[in-house]
Amino acid sequence: MDFAGAYTSDHLIYLLKGFLVTLEMAAIAIVLSFVIGSLIGVIRYSKIPVLSQLMGVWVELIRNLPLLLIIFFVYFAVPEITGWNMSILTSAIISLTIFESAMIAEIIRGGLNSIDKGQIEASRSSGLSYVQTLWHIVFPQALRRMVPPMVSQFISLLKDTSLTVIIAAPELVHNAQIINGASQQYVIPIFLLVALMYFTVNYCIALFAQRFELKRT
Repeated sequence: MDFAGAYTSDHLIYLLKGFLVTLEMAAIAIVLSFVIGSLIGVIRYSKIPVLSQLMGVWVELIRNLPLLLIIFFVYFAVPEITGWNMSILTSAIISLTIFESAMIAEIIRGGLNSIDKGQIEASRSSGLSYVQTLWHIVFPQALRRMVPPMVSQFISLLKDTSLTVIIAAPELVHNAQIINGASQQYVIPIFLLVALMYFTVNYCIALFAQRFELKRT
C-alpha cells in the first residue's frame, strides 16, 4: 500500500472532481425524481381513472427492473430509438431519475394513505376543495411520516450513482479506477478515501433529516 503516492495533490483533485460530478448527478436526480415521483404518487393516491392504473403499471415495471439495466437502456437503446444522442451525464441523470421517481412515488402514496380518512371527510365537509384538503391537511401530516424512507431512498440514490461507471460517467468511482490503474499499490488507499467521502455525505444527510424530523414533531 502506497498512501503517499496515492494521496498526491493531482490524485486528490481528480477524485474531488469526480465527487463533484457525483453530487451534481445525485442532486439533479433527487430534485427531478421528487417532483415526478410526487406527481405520480398523488395521481395513484387520488385514483384518477385510467391514468392511475397506467402510473401503477409504470411504477411496478420500473421498481422490478435493476437500475443497471435502465442505465444501459437509456444510454444505448434510447438514442437508437429516438435519434437523440445525449451525453453520458444526461443519460446517467435520466436513468437515475426514472428509477428513483418510481420509488418516491410509492413512498408518497404510502404516506398519503396513512392519513386517517376521517380528516379528509371533515375537511371536505368544512368547505375545502379536494386539492386544498390534500395540500393543507393531508400532505403536511404525511410528510412527517415520509421523511425517514425518503432520506433512505436519497442516500441509496447517491450510492447508486456509482453504477454509472459502467457507461464511463466521470464520477467518483470512475476517477478512482483511473487512479488505481496507475498502480496496484493505490487500490486500498484510494478506495478507503472514496468510502470515507461517501460515508461523510450520507451521514450528514441522515443527521439533517433527523433534525428536520425533530423540529416538525
